[in-house]
Amino acid sequence: MSKKRILFINPVGHNNWDSAIKDYLEEARSESTIVDVISLQKGPHHLEYHYYEALIGVDLLNTIKWAEKDGYDAAVIGCFYDPFLEEAREICERMVVTAPAESSLQLASVLGDSFSIIVGRKKWIPAMRRNVLKYGYGEKLASFRSLELGVLDFHADEYRTRNRLVEEARKAVEEDRAETIVLGCTMQFGFYRELQEMVGVPVIDVVLAPFKHAEFLVDLRDRFGWVTSKVGGYETPPAREIREWRLDEQYAMAGLWSEKK
Repeated sequence: MSKKRILFINPVGHNNWDSAIKDYLEEARSESTIVDVISLQKGPHHLEYHYYEALIGVDLLNTIKWAEKDGYDAAVIGCFYDPFLEEAREICERMVVTAPAESSLQLASVLGDSFSIIVGRKKWIPAMRRNVLKYGYGEKLASFRSLELGVLDFHADEYRTRNRLVEEARKAVEEDRAETIVLGCTMQFGFYRELQEMVGVPVIDVVLAPFKHAEFLVDLRDRFGWVTSKVGGYETPPAREIREWRLDEQYAMAGLWSEKK
């Protein structure tokens, strides 16, 4: 059985979470999967603001293109906003790219007739609602429930986080009639199993969901040739233009677009 190489990218400018997520995914991976976890070399420490998200764009996309050239089979963008997912698929020829919201909402919609998303702060809801609608799951959205905790708070006091998750998940099931729960931040990883035992519905961990989705899509690619279509929206930009316009020099991506095209 051939090995699958999957790169999980924490799109933030620190590596504080890399080791814990690496251990977490090692327990979840298939026997044939090799998983690596990295973060960006610079940038904000969370993406709670649109401005922060914009700042990481070039480095994230360069990292994804580098991963494909290095032979990775898949990359996971580790933020529930799914930042630059479409752009990443556009620049990749064969490498699978997944992200938490798209993967988790697909799964939640199969496991129940409705879902609620547990977010950190109300600030996040408008952007996440736009993704729910874009992905076509608006009719299945029961509610958003907010913990009023920031990204950096979830593992600083796990007892408090667990209690707030239980409180809001129960409200989502009992009051909003959610049949599945989606944990709306990758930094809520590790809480799903206990939480779903307590509330009695599937709870989707948004670190595990895009990772397992990536494994699945790599299998489909390798067995059936199902890859991202390049005849329309995901057509890759011409490397010739990138070189002629010296974009590779201007945006620190020397060598990424060296192939002839």
